[in-house]
Amino acid sequence: MRYRAMAAGEGVRVIMETALTARDRVGVQDFVLLENYTSEAAFIENLRKRFKENLIYTYIGSVLVSVNPYKELEIYSKPHMDRYHGVSFYEVSPHIYAISDNVYRSMRTEGRDQCILISGESGAGKTEASKKILQYYAMTCPASEQVQKVKDRLLQSNPVLEAFGNAKTLRNDNSSRFGKYMDIQFDFKGAPVGGHILSFLLENSRVVHQNHGERNFHIFYQMIEGGEEELLQRRGLERNPQQYHYLVKGKCPRVSSLNDRDDWKAVRKALSVIGISDEEVEELLNIIASVLHLGNVQFGMEDSGGVYITTETQIMSQLLGVEGTLLNEALTYRKIITKEEELMSPLNLEQAASARDALSKAVYGRAFTWLINKLNMSLAFRDPVYPTGRCAAAIGLLDIYGFEVFQHNSFEQFCINYCNEKLQQLVIELTLKQEQDDYVAEGVTWEPVQYFNNKSICDLLEEKFKGIISVLDEECLRPGDASDITFLEKLEVTVGDHPHFVTHKLADGKTRKAIGREEFRLLHYAGEVNYNVNGFLDKNNDLLYRNLKEMMCRSENRILTQCFERDELTDQKRPETTATQFKYSLAKLMEILMSKEPSYVRCIKPNDARQPGRFDEVLIRHQVKYLGLMQSLRIRRAGFAYRRRYEVFLQRYKSLCPETWPNWQGQLAEGVATLVRHLGYQPEEYKLGRSKIFIRLPKTLFATEDALEVRKQSIGERLITIQSWWRGVVDRRKARVRKQAADTIRRFIKGFILREQPRCPENEYFLAIVRHTFLTNLRKNLPRTVLDKSWPRPPLALTEASEHLRKLCMQNMVWSYCRRIQPEWRNQMEQKVVASEIFKDKDSYAQSVPRLFVSFRVSSPPVPCDLQYGVAVTKYDRRGYRPRQRQLLLGPAFAVIVEEAKLKQHIDYETLIGISVSSLSDGIFVLHLPYEEKKQKGDVVLQTEHVIEAVTKLAISADKVHSVNVINWICRFSSFHSINFPDMLLFLH
Repeated sequence: MRYRAMAAGEGVRVIMETALTARDRVGVQDFVLLENYTSEAAFIENLRKRFKENLIYTYIGSVLVSVNPYKELEIYSKPHMDRYHGVSFYEVSPHIYAISDNVYRSMRTEGRDQCILISGESGAGKTEASKKILQYYAMTCPASEQVQKVKDRLLQSNPVLEAFGNAKTLRNDNSSRFGKYMDIQFDFKGAPVGGHILSFLLENSRVVHQNHGERNFHIFYQMIEGGEEELLQRRGLERNPQQYHYLVKGKCPRVSSLNDRDDWKAVRKALSVIGISDEEVEELLNIIASVLHLGNVQFGMEDSGGVYITTETQIMSQLLGVEGTLLNEALTYRKIITKEEELMSPLNLEQAASARDALSKAVYGRAFTWLINKLNMSLAFRDPVYPTGRCAAAIGLLDIYGFEVFQHNSFEQFCINYCNEKLQQLVIELTLKQEQDDYVAEGVTWEPVQYFNNKSICDLLEEKFKGIISVLDEECLRPGDASDITFLEKLEVTVGDHPHFVTHKLADGKTRKAIGREEFRLLHYAGEVNYNVNGFLDKNNDLLYRNLKEMMCRSENRILTQCFERDELTDQKRPETTATQFKYSLAKLMEILMSKEPSYVRCIKPNDARQPGRFDEVLIRHQVKYLGLMQSLRIRRAGFAYRRRYEVFLQRYKSLCPETWPNWQGQLAEGVATLVRHLGYQPEEYKLGRSKIFIRLPKTLFATEDALEVRKQSIGERLITIQSWWRGVVDRRKARVRKQAADTIRRFIKGFILREQPRCPENEYFLAIVRHTFLTNLRKNLPRTVLDKSWPRPPLALTEASEHLRKLCMQNMVWSYCRRIQPEWRNQMEQKVVASEIFKDKDSYAQSVPRLFVSFRVSSPPVPCDLQYGVAVTKYDRRGYRPRQRQLLLGPAFAVIVEEAKLKQHIDYETLIGISVSSLSDGIFVLHLPYEEKKQKGDVVLQTEHVIEAVTKLAISADKVHSVNVINWICRFSSFHSINFPDMLLFLH
């Protein structure tokens, strides 16, 4: 695992174990297989063996134990992820990827929410373990563009949360100073589509005070070291952490294992990825800078006993978005509201400093809460199709502070250890339940196991009216002179008789020497811890003076406006204390965890110096105890040490029995029973469940493994013979394939050289390939429509065949097209074809092509009703060419010219000699009639807007298609014997 440590950067290649047979060299990869499973020494020795071989992961059944190597191991690459992806949990060696994949597959197959509980001491690698799990899901889960955005935001939430919530402590350079529970939400395809984060108990007191050798939260140092000059100047900051009171108390401004400048770049990028706007980032950084300036505010004492601010506050008021005079007043006076009036009471030096620090903690703490809410908005699951829908399932990751025991333990350690007590209680209950459910599901008798139940400790801490938290709240809320000492005295009265509680006053002579007069001792499941009560009441209250709240509610900083709501000013109810809020948060967390199927990762710190390769047995024994690892092992070994599904067990050991080798054809349970009988298992050594075999003792399994090794060695020579024969077969096949390939290439090249020659044996193969290639290409690139004239260019040998195929293709497309044409459309097309033949040289023909022909262009065709066409025309008299408005109607054997239903002229088609049309766009056409026919009186000159349509229909009806002439009037007028040329020329002009 890659950890930030003293030896970061040192590469170590790890050869991971693959079978149980490696146990002699590196112990056992599952503690359940320890022969002496009740011995803590044997447990630690197995851990030490594996740690020395860089095998940092070991199982206790389904629990993963991880030891921080404090160096970089090459076991987290993409090939390693692929190795564990989709593989059965016990088929590969222990790894964080194995438990991640097992949890993911359980979620997918069972459809139930899962969670992974990561616990351990500060510096044991909890945060890094959660990162590896997130990276595994990001790399192996299905992805789309939207899903990839969610993956990026899930991964980029880590640097942001670490910057604002982590700090250097005496135990760890990158210690989480808040508890984090993250839900990763998946859709029905198994792709991550959202997330949600719950945070617990941010260590606000670190903002204003750090122990020697510790630092404030990372973000302060990152901004000072990595921020651009212009960014710092706008906020009145200097690139020197020594200039800020809140950053010098720990006397550790820089850490060798941290690069604040690079981390700053990562944080700025992450803020952008998770969707925080540039304006919001600016305002967030203003808040961080304002906290640094608040820490530098100094006070002076007035003669009257009040205080005044001795430092400049203009830049600070600008960053907070409040008026300078209002800020100065809020830091030096306290508003007191009585029933009659409001009073402004001046503060003394101690009260003013406390008000300043309280404001700094509140501003930072609420900004952190705003950041968590912003992350949740960014990660929220949104289904574009079903906006109100929810995700299919979720996997929870709990990365919470480990049990803490310092030389001086205060309110923060009390809350952290209370949290660990609750988690230990949950883990024991769930482990027992999971183990019992496994036996019940398989029909195997459950043997109860004795274990330490820490419920009494949890009751001591949280019991209503009697617990330590209730006493603390009561002392914080009661009127009068309540103090930390009165709280301790009340504890002695209320819970003094509890076996897990002791104080200096209540202890015996020997114990009293180890407990201070201002301390109480709790006997936790993990050991004894002394808590100093100084500061308990103030940290539990954590209240702001009213005028400080009023000032922040008026802030022009949009983030602070959301953090300090005006409803707080009108709410008469006293805010809940920190401990009570934390208790409720833990209750909510326990409820969430109980609703999910749990898996566990137990992280162990091998030494306090964070040095690679160093194994501190005393420190590790302490962690093994408080993590409850021996209890988990005893629970798992209460009945049977080893259990596997029938198919897995049979697949591994079937070669040891002639009846099951090479394949067992019957029921799996019968096959396993046959196998174990052949191996000589005694009835008390195993049980057969519904789908699993349970083996009681590790020695039975190891004997089976030894028999498997002997079996492998006994067939070694036969395997070599088979391998040599098979390799010969494979090599001969390869030689044959290479020979065939060479012959093929040779024939192809020779055919290419002779491709222009007539077909012969030498070029026949090449021409066949050419023909096949051309026909395959032709099949993929055939024209789609009749108008598509494209056609692949054929090789020379297929020119004639290609032409035949082209004609056949066109005929087929025409035939298919014609078959789909409706009668009405067919008639329209036939008329359009006739029009094309007649008028292709006329100017207006192109514009008429897209317009459909219609049957009647007159409003009410007169009788007879068997008329086929009607159109309005203008008729020109033979004398003077005066225009007359008429209608031309076409019947089956004649045409008539009428005026308002009055017949003016009747023209039989038989008498029609021909039709002349102008080549211009004038709409004039002439019907040529016999001059000798007195009834007709010569040619008829007509004009219409629809000349092409009218002439086409007339030509078809009269069967005069070939008698239509498109002529140039000017050149050919003199040929009309019934029209005088000079008069016609005058008319045309």
